[in-house]
Amino acid sequence: MLSALGLASMDGLISHLPSNILFNDRFTIENGKSEYEIVDYFKARAAETAAGYASFLGAGVYNHYRPVLCDVVVSRGEFLTSYTPYQAEISQGTLASIFEFQTMVCQLTGMDVANASMYDGSSAVPEAAMMAARVTKRDRILVSRAVHPEYREVLASYLKYAGLPVNEIAYNKLGLLDIDDLRSKLDETVAAVIMQTPNFFGIVEQIPELAALAHSKGALLVVAFTEAVSLGLLEPPRDADIVVGELQSFAISPSYGGPYAGIIATKEQFIRQIPGRLVGQTLDEEGRRAFCLTLATREQHIRREKATSNICTNQALIALMATVFMTVYGKQGLRELAEQNLAKAHYLARKLPLRFDAPFFNEFVATTKGNSVGAIQSRLLDKRIVGGLDLGRFYPELSGCVLLCATEMSKRADMDQIAAAWQS
Repeated sequence: MLSALGLASMDGLISHLPSNILFNDRFTIENGKSEYEIVDYFKARAAETAAGYASFLGAGVYNHYRPVLCDVVVSRGEFLTSYTPYQAEISQGTLASIFEFQTMVCQLTGMDVANASMYDGSSAVPEAAMMAARVTKRDRILVSRAVHPEYREVLASYLKYAGLPVNEIAYNKLGLLDIDDLRSKLDETVAAVIMQTPNFFGIVEQIPELAALAHSKGALLVVAFTEAVSLGLLEPPRDADIVVGELQSFAISPSYGGPYAGIIATKEQFIRQIPGRLVGQTLDEEGRRAFCLTLATREQHIRREKATSNICTNQALIALMATVFMTVYGKQGLRELAEQNLAKAHYLARKLPLRFDAPFFNEFVATTKGNSVGAIQSRLLDKRIVGGLDLGRFYPELSGCVLLCATEMSKRADMDQIAAAWQS
């Protein structure tokens, strides 16, 4: 392999990587350790880290309770061992579970149709942008700066080579998408306006007004979400043309960043431009209800030039977790869960100085005196509390601000500790 690549050593394979991310030291493990001794070693090291800490991090990955039943179902061999549903798609059980997933996603989002899932929320955003470009035959994309910064990075990476320029829309003093800035950049060349609600700052955006503005210029409105639990309380984004999001909150463990399950849903008129695959309902030759793969617009099913995406599968097992979660909670249960999140976040927010004065769901931006974010987070870590995300990492203008999230898992005693750390 090295010879074919014209490289002299294995080091050449990673020479393009920044030096600060490479690990060049030896692990501090004594020689001659047995496997079970090494396992004990790593368990001890894990106990020294964030395991067992109370976390108030949000920013796209949320700490929610995972009903035991979810693992009981997804651990069954019929689901767990099929890897991806290539061969299993002929199975009525797999097809039925995907159909139920699609149905529930439509109920959550207020859309007419949803596909069998996406890799994650971040990759669903550029897929929606490219879908909008195909529908409108236009080539400009506008995206709010209040959309998750990492989602915007993925969007830029995808569209750089798709010939679709991306322009960002500012957020205003309330932390909302700046409508005046949108008006100044919106014209007949724009294919899609991409926004998020609750946005990256946790603030609830006003979808109908933004939809009307986008539609006035013939653009589609793409609404994204990262906190799926918010849909238990907020009005579904029915005014959108395409809805994308992340279902990690629905019984999917944070797992160091994945795997997760994204969604993309849209109106019936755009169904043939949706990426991925759809499962539909039909009748078998004996007239019984049956399910089948109805639409698959990927390059492995149809001619490459006709494909809407090169994504080659769906997150069937992870999407099944979300399906079981939605089944366990039901409509009323999801609403009660959302209300708990809202109440706990507002309990904490009342104790802290806020950067934005606007309605929020379960996360918000708090300010610190000067630039004491590091000192506050250090004091909280001493108390085994992860105290939110330093926003200066993504927004230099918000240096000294922290994004905090409270869910049903947050305890009042820990929230009081955060308030005390802010005041000390």
